Amino acid sequence: MGITIRDLAEATGFSVGTISRALKNQTGLTEATRALVFNAAQEMGYDLSKLKHGRIRRIAFLLHRQHNNLSSSPFYSIVLHGAEAACRRAGIALSFVAVGPAEPVMEQIRVHQPDAIVCAGFFEAELLQAIRTSGKPLVLIDMHLAGYASINPNNRLGGYLATQHLINTGRKRIAMLSGPHAHYSIQERIHGFRKALFDAKMLANPEYEIAIPHQAEEEKIVRQAVTDLLSMSEPPDALFCYNDNTALTAMTACLDMGLKVPEDIAIVGFDDIRAAARAHPTLSSIAVDKEGLGAEGVAMLLRNAQPESLEITLAVQLIVRGSSVQSV
Repeated sequence: MGITIRDLAEATGFSVGTISRALKNQTGLTEATRALVFNAAQEMGYDLSKLKHGRIRRIAFLLHRQHNNLSSSPFYSIVLHGAEAACRRAGIALSFVAVGPAEPVMEQIRVHQPDAIVCAGFFEAELLQAIRTSGKPLVLIDMHLAGYASINPNNRLGGYLATQHLINTGRKRIAMLSGPHAHYSIQERIHGFRKALFDAKMLANPEYEIAIPHQAEEEKIVRQAVTDLLSMSEPPDALFCYNDNTALTAMTACLDMGLKVPEDIAIVGFDDIRAAARAHPTLSSIAVDKEGLGAEGVAMLLRNAQPESLEITLAVQLIVRGSSVQSV
């Protein structure tokens, strides 16, 4: 027969009404009570799909504060635009909320009174768990975590295509500037990078892989990484960067050091932000359907009010420009 709300009430000591209000994220309860009820429901195996969710009229678009900056905005602002356009077509209100792990996240969410939530970019597992206690349908965009619905670009294939392209142009010493390894998208791009080298029977030199942390002085760190790479006894002749902002900074650093791009060093980025096609030389990149990510995240919620464990992967495309091939 399964666990019932009455079973949860007996186990926690709360009334049936309190259990019901907590699971439905209704007002009049403390965050501590909500968390206790939700944790008990999970531990006892209560089927959350029993909760009745009405028509979705409001969606909260959550972005982690580490992404709410100039470096990430060329990517996530377009994802947000795609989500907003999909909501507008469906007659749904969309609100934007920048959140962080040290903030009263549930209080921020409750102010917007959403019927469903999308989380874009990297979120700590603990923060996602806190958000999940709202009981609202939830979809992750540009992130993957077991037990959560998610939509991502094919990051692994993108890393593979970028590296394969550099190999096919005759490059022998290919380095990668990656980001924090805790990020699913970055892990996948690294896998693709290494797989392309393996398939080409090329040695993956660990000294050619440098992780760039998310910090205020990210540009300075990227420049130092490029300097370190080019100071090696056998410096790389190609560079795959985990995103376009890193690639553009790396390319500027190479040019400032007197190198020619792509003659001396070829560079490929990821995301294909607008600045990639305007750079000098123009930047080769892996194109991601950023608007599609936002739109499909909303569509997942509308198709299924409880889309747990559903995973969707969007196609990516290599865009070849002047940073990796001459006369393009």
